[in-house]
Amino acid sequence: MVEQLPPDSATARAAAGHHWQVSDWAAADTRDLLNLLLTAFLNANRDPKKPAQPWPEPGWRPGDPLPEETEAKAEQQRARARAAYAHINSQVLPGKG
Repeated sequence: MVEQLPPDSATARAAAGHHWQVSDWAAADTRDLLNLLLTAFLNANRDPKKPAQPWPEPGWRPGDPLPEETEAKAEQQRARARAAYAHINSQVLPGKG
C-alpha cells in the first residue's frame, strides 16, 4: 500500500529526506531558467566595450550543501594546503628543518 503513494505525499517526502514537492522543483527550475534568459538577453544587448555578465549559478536544491558548509569546507582545504606547503618548504629550503 505504501509503495503506491503519490511522489509528493508526506510519506514519500519523509523518505526522500526533504519537504520539497513537485511544484517546488518546478519553481526552482523556472527561476534558474529565467536567470539564464535574463543574463543572455543582457549580454546580447550590452555595450560592446563592457564585459559580459557571468552566467548565474543554479539555485539551491535539497541535497546540495548549504553555503555555510561550502565555506567551512573551503577554509579547511585552504588550511590543509597551507600546512602541506609549509611541510614541503621545511624539507626543501635550507635552514628550515
